[in-house]
Amino acid sequence: MSDMKKNNIDVAFFSDPSTIHLMTGYLSEPHERILAFMIFKDATPILFTPALEIEDAKATVSNIQVESYLDTQNPWEIIQTLIISKGILHSNWAIEKQHLTVQKLEALQEFFPRGCFTFDYSPFMANLRISKSADEIEKMKKAGYWADEAIKIGALALHAGVSELEIVAEIEYQLKKRGISQMSFDTMVLFGDNAANPHGTPGERKLKTNEFVLFDLGVVYEGYTSDVTRTLFFGDAPSEQQEKVYNLVLDAHDAAMAKATLDMSASNLDGIARNIIADQGYGTYFNHRLGHGLGQSVHEFPSIMEGNEMPLVKNMCFSIEPGIYIPNEVGVRIEDCGYLDEHGFHSFTFFPTHLTAYTDFMKS
Repeated sequence: MSDMKKNNIDVAFFSDPSTIHLMTGYLSEPHERILAFMIFKDATPILFTPALEIEDAKATVSNIQVESYLDTQNPWEIIQTLIISKGILHSNWAIEKQHLTVQKLEALQEFFPRGCFTFDYSPFMANLRISKSADEIEKMKKAGYWADEAIKIGALALHAGVSELEIVAEIEYQLKKRGISQMSFDTMVLFGDNAANPHGTPGERKLKTNEFVLFDLGVVYEGYTSDVTRTLFFGDAPSEQQEKVYNLVLDAHDAAMAKATLDMSASNLDGIARNIIADQGYGTYFNHRLGHGLGQSVHEFPSIMEGNEMPLVKNMCFSIEPGIYIPNEVGVRIEDCGYLDEHGFHSFTFFPTHLTAYTDFMKS
């Protein structure tokens, strides 16, 4: 990495699996084991894996030294030996402060007592992820396709008396049957007043006629994530309040989708949606940012929110997800993720967003 010499960095130590995937092409979730990628100013980089993954790692990467350790070995001792073999003794390290745990940092400090661990590569990696390649966007389109399919599965399973958890189980079961093994986050299905909690937890709440069903879900496709929210009306006719709240959120969602342009600030885009809701007196009920970046992780830099003056750039991928949440009454959120270019915002998800979408879907 060109800035290592500029900043006098001897070792760049990456511990976030999504960073390692981005930089090497190797994707793994090590859980409690140690997975690391180390770059040096003047030596071949090292991918360090648990021993049970070494053959997979060697088959995936090129021009990278692959090393491993057994569960019975101390991985930090092996890392120490590997780095000393590169001729690096008194080292300045760059680390990912947003990911490296205190326990792992203390282990590095124990085995490299004369090392300096103050340089943070997290901001650099966040900026590196902002603009996605054509290949990354194609994978995210596929992830979006499967998110749409998940909404369809959930919609087909709705009936009076079913529980939120039963719908979650049906969605994930049917996706696994079709080859999608991993959700990008815990699937959220919330009925009626439960949907007034923006990050509620599905439970035994039973579905009743004439209430909203909020789906918030996504999948992982070849290491890339999707994220979509649909609020479907289950019943004959919405109340005046339900219709007003829903259409207000939809107006905010559609306006932000239509008006997102390159070089607009994240704050300005948030304001387009937020002002529509606030002007109708519901501003206090829209209590989160408009959106977030996504890619290999479902929540990435940047935040699309008030006060963030960062300009939106080409091939930035992010969510647009306004919502209104009136406690113990009603909750509505409509979310699409997509990418931005000179032609505007292009969504990865396409399940309809109008108020009668569920009824129309069931008739189709």
